[in-house]
This record gives sequence, C-alpha cells and structure tokens, in this order.
Amino acid sequence: MANTLADLWEAYRSTLGFAIVNALFGLSTYAVLSVGILSFATVTYAAAGGFIGTQLALQLHWPTLLVLPAAAVAGAALAWLAALILLRLDSHWMALASLALVLLTRVVAINATGLTGGVSGLSVPLFVPFVVMPALLLIAVLLFWRLGASWYGIAARAVREDAVVAATIGIPARRIRMLAFVISGATGGAGGMALALMLHFLSPDTYFINVAFTMIAAVVLGGSYHWAGAIIGALVFTVLPVLAQAVLPAFEQVLNGVALLLIMIFLPRGLIDPRQWRLRRVRAR
Repeated sequence: MANTLADLWEAYRSTLGFAIVNALFGLSTYAVLSVGILSFATVTYAAAGGFIGTQLALQLHWPTLLVLPAAAVAGAALAWLAALILLRLDSHWMALASLALVLLTRVVAINATGLTGGVSGLSVPLFVPFVVMPALLLIAVLLFWRLGASWYGIAARAVREDAVVAATIGIPARRIRMLAFVISGATGGAGGMALALMLHFLSPDTYFINVAFTMIAAVVLGGSYHWAGAIIGALVFTVLPVLAQAVLPAFEQVLNGVALLLIMIFLPRGLIDPRQWRLRRVRAR
C-alpha cells in the first residue's frame, strides 16, 4: 500500500505543482477581472518574475526562498508601469493592448539574450522542497481572502459593477484599478518564478499566448466573481488534460473545449458563484 501511494505521488507530483502554478496565474488574472478589466498581461508579469528571479539566483547567488518574493516585486513593478499606460484606454482597447504586450514580451525575450538566453533559452538549476509550492499558494489565498473582506474588496466590486457610479459615491476608481494591477503583477511574478522552478528551463515560448488563454479559460470555468473560482478552474484545466491523455489521448484538446463550452452554456458565471449561493439561501428561508 505504501509503495502504491509513493508511486502515485511520484507520478502526479508534477501535475499538482503545475496546478499550483496555474492557480497563481488564475489569481493574477482574477485580480484585474475583479475591477472589471480583461487583461492578458499576467504573462508579461510572469516572464519578468521568472527571468529576473532566475538571474538573481544564478548571477548574484540569492537563495531561492528570497528569489520568490523578489520575482513578485519585479512583477508588481512592471504591472504598475503597464497600468500607467493601459488605464488610459477604454475596456476593449485595454484588452487588445494587453495582448500586444504579450507579443512584445516574446520579442524582448528573444533579443535580450543577457537576461533570457535568447532563442537558446535559460537553464534553471534551482531546486526547492515541494512544500514551498503549496505554501506559496496558501500565502496568495490568504492575501486574496483578506482583500475580499476589506474596504478594497468592497470598492473593487463597486468599480466592477459601474466605475462611474462608484466614483460618484467617493470611490477612487483609478486608484482601485491601479492597486488591482499591482496585486495582479505580484501574483503573476511569483507564479512565473514558480513555473521556472517546475520546468528547470525557460525560453521565449515559456510565457506566451497559450498561457494567457489558459489563464482566462481557467477563471471563466471556475468563476470570475470569487477568487476561489480561479483556483478551481486552474485545477480542472490542469487535471483534465492528464485524465484525457490517460483515457482518450486523441481527444485531449477536444475534451478541454467541450468542458469549457458546457460550463459557459449551463454555468455562465462559473463553478463558483457566490450570488447564486446567496439567492438559494434566500429562497430556502
């Protein structure tokens, strides 16, 4: 029995690790969705955190446990700079501009060979105990749980519903959105470094469009009205391909698309929907 459990752990430990990384990316995407902004820029923050954190460890010999918060700071700083530009745009133009930022990130990653290794990529010979990964996610969960119950969480929900109305009652909508970008950047930067620790190799293709769409799909699947939705969606999108590969390998991508389509049809607000839960409790009373 013990040997069987050990074999299962060895077989699926990496799957759990990637689920945690995707959950961090999902939380980063949710941070800006919580104020009514669709942004793909988490990929850029992840790239900044991954490449800068790796260089700090390789060149300056920083310990890995110090590199993770440094990656979060790098992502937050880049998100603040991005917000200065993106917040000047309307919502749909903001989404397109963030997508262009992802494309620009790949161009920079290819040409900034001193930082990223260029097309040859960058080896990441760093190792941490696996317990660090769930601990990192737990810190993020505690942060989002505390923010959701704070004045910021109330203001973010008001801005998401209607930024103009929120401003008329004294909520600084631009400041709230700026904070959302910084939170998204910090979470995405830490997730980018966590991905580097999982892959042990980085290249310009590590942080690209496919990651961005996976993040958005995970949040839509789990529910974009609560931070837990990002985690549930990331878990499903990580585990489902593994199960599909074991059962129906030829239909792996088809099953992903069907699952997302069914959720959007029958649960348009995602698997985690606090409003629906409240309505059910009212009806029950």
